[in-house]
Amino acid sequence: MDIRTAPRALALALLLASGLATANEALVIQTDFGLKDGAVSAMKGVAFGVDRTLPLYDLTHEIPAYNIWEASYRLYQTLQYWPKGTVFVSVVDPGVGTDRKSVVLKTKSGHYIVSPDNGTLTLVAEHFGIDTVRQIDEKTNRLKGSEKSYTFHGRDVYAYTGARLASGAISYEQVGPKLPAEVVKIPYQPAVAEQDGTLKGTIPILDVQYGNVWTNIDDSLLTKAGINKGDNACIKISEGDALKYEGKAPYVSSFGDVPEGLPLVYLNSLLQVSVALNMDSFAAQHQVQSGANWHISLKKCS
Repeated sequence: MDIRTAPRALALALLLASGLATANEALVIQTDFGLKDGAVSAMKGVAFGVDRTLPLYDLTHEIPAYNIWEASYRLYQTLQYWPKGTVFVSVVDPGVGTDRKSVVLKTKSGHYIVSPDNGTLTLVAEHFGIDTVRQIDEKTNRLKGSEKSYTFHGRDVYAYTGARLASGAISYEQVGPKLPAEVVKIPYQPAVAEQDGTLKGTIPILDVQYGNVWTNIDDSLLTKAGINKGDNACIKISEGDALKYEGKAPYVSSFGDVPEGLPLVYLNSLLQVSVALNMDSFAAQHQVQSGANWHISLKKCS
């Protein structure tokens, strides 16, 4: 078949087979910009300016302003469901223009995250491992003509570098110099099971649409604590040292296992312990929020 007359998809396949072209990796963008202005569109425009065939997707642009912890969690929540080689650009950057580093982290799972090294990489580094970290060389990996701009690195540095990496315009080694395999981390309470059967953890995020309270305590710790389906769990929720909620709820499979308006403990889609009200917002009713300083404990009780 003459490649000049082949359908586009077949032509690309033939080029790939011949070694004359390479397939783009997906570029996935996350910010705290919202969609009220043109900031996200500008980032996408820069990416398409690098390569108009680039597969470009949104993770979210509704991270609360400056909330580095939530940016870290949303990357952890979604990264595992994207193919190896996917490039993520995450821009929650209250220190933009300061001496915080701009980096690309390659995880041991083969994913890339383009981000300020300001704590955003805390959870992906912990859960997926660090293969390599490279600092972005802004002399070569910066949008031409943007050198006088100090407050929109999401457009000028991160979207541009991410698109170049995802499109194959540069290799990972061409991002910039290799750094030690470590990143800035936000301290938080890891999930633990104490000897008396108490489970302790963090409330990293809320299921924002419904007000369910998600934790970092996985199902294996429930088993370790002897909490089985149908058992009651005594729950305490604190912000720092301040107790915000104390009560109990049954551990069940789903919301409909308790009457409307009553509390329950269940496993969320990541198989982590969560607390909810059936057909209501637990977070709103009890003024619970999320973040590295929000703690939860559970223990089997009668």
